[in-house]
Amino acid sequence: MFGISFSELLLVGLVALLVLGPERLPGAARTAGLWIGRLKRSFNAIKQEVEREIGADEIRRQLHNEHILSMEEEAKKILAPLQPPAPAVPTEPLATPEQPVPAEPPGPAPINLSKTGSEPAHQTPAPHDSTLPPRAP
Repeated sequence: MFGISFSELLLVGLVALLVLGPERLPGAARTAGLWIGRLKRSFNAIKQEVEREIGADEIRRQLHNEHILSMEEEAKKILAPLQPPAPAVPTEPLATPEQPVPAEPPGPAPINLSKTGSEPAHQTPAPHDSTLPPRAP
């Protein structure tokens, strides 16, 4: 905690043994241990009280949550170009059961131009088209 090594503790113990003597050293060590324990407990109690009053835990949670939210936003910015675009929403209203969508009438057949580009190619209607009048042979 304070950077005290074993050799330094041994030196302090030897000095205490020489100063206090072997009869009073165990009582002095016990008393010193009790006082150190009381100081640690009171220091921790004061520290917890101060943290509780300032709301350090709540501030830590808020900072942690803000950090997570900022990381999520950065991830979205990075992944946005990689995602495919959203499908387009149809602008026409969908048909309801009360109003069926009318079928579109068939349009004229496409006109194919011949090799010269000036004459239309011969057009033949589809044999299964029942809306056209019968053809002459």
